[in-house]
Amino acid sequence: MATPCPACVACTPPARNACTRRRLLALSAALLAGLLAAAWPLAATAQRRVYRVGWLLQTGPEDPIIPRAAEAIRQGLREQGWVEASDVTLEHRYARGNQDLLPELAADLVRAKVDVILVGTTAAALVAGKATTTTPIVFALAIDPVGVGLVSSLARPGGNVTGVSFIAGPELAGKALQLLKEATPRVTRVAVLWNPANAGHAPLVKETEVAARALGVGLRAFEARGSAAVDQAFAAISQEQIGALVVLTDGVFFVHRVRIAQLAAQHRLPAIYGLQEHAEAGGLMAYTPSLLDNFRRAGIYLGKILRGARPADLPVEQPTKFELVINMKTASALGLTIPPALLLRADRLIE
Repeated sequence: MATPCPACVACTPPARNACTRRRLLALSAALLAGLLAAAWPLAATAQRRVYRVGWLLQTGPEDPIIPRAAEAIRQGLREQGWVEASDVTLEHRYARGNQDLLPELAADLVRAKVDVILVGTTAAALVAGKATTTTPIVFALAIDPVGVGLVSSLARPGGNVTGVSFIAGPELAGKALQLLKEATPRVTRVAVLWNPANAGHAPLVKETEVAARALGVGLRAFEARGSAAVDQAFAAISQEQIGALVVLTDGVFFVHRVRIAQLAAQHRLPAIYGLQEHAEAGGLMAYTPSLLDNFRRAGIYLGKILRGARPADLPVEQPTKFELVINMKTASALGLTIPPALLLRADRLIE
């Protein structure tokens, strides 16, 4: 039995009973409020939605760039207030270097009803765009997104696709050839390796031809759509009087970057690439924006879209800073002396 409060000792029994009932009711209400307060965080956690981002990749899970790119994406998401695992999950689909697998992998992500699809390359972006016109798509490394039909314009993409362009314009290919010529001033004939299945490559090849004429060097284009074709292209190059090589940025070439560097070394071809990861894999030079920074910026796009922004209203970003990377070990193996003026302009030397 509850002990009456001091103020109720002098009360008559009926009044004392009423006071006791009021105290019990107040105590019950306080206990109930405490229980509800304790249960609310659990209920909120149970009701929190975890968003799903489907990541369509041309490479495989064993590629060392994957964890680095994933961390860059997480950084971009964090900048928008999202935390992977608790707020967002990444669901991977790997083509493992086989571009023919991309359509089915993209369709699988659409069937899985992911909230956003993230792609790297132009080829993957085009495939994803064909798979859905409703699920938002963010690209991180697209070449000439307007020219290939990914977006209506850089300022107003329209549709369900937006992201970060990897090349500001086709003139970048000409700049690469100019740098390669500076590194190999005696070269008079150059090859360009391109993938005709990459919708962004045709204008790059044309720009390289323009630059070659201006520099007074001969240029031959060699195509490769897959792994076997890369070997065949180098075999064909070896039959020509080719002194250096430009390798255009491409998902297939990126997947096989170690093999391409080995073939270039085998045929003693100084080569310049559009991704620094090629130089890290043994290529001579790269003139490139940062792949990882592009993925970080793509993560920012993902965060904005998950908060309700429409891809059609998010302008496509372009790279503004490019880095020159030179692999000095490869230069030494080729017996090549890089001019001091070019070394001074390099942002990074791989010793």
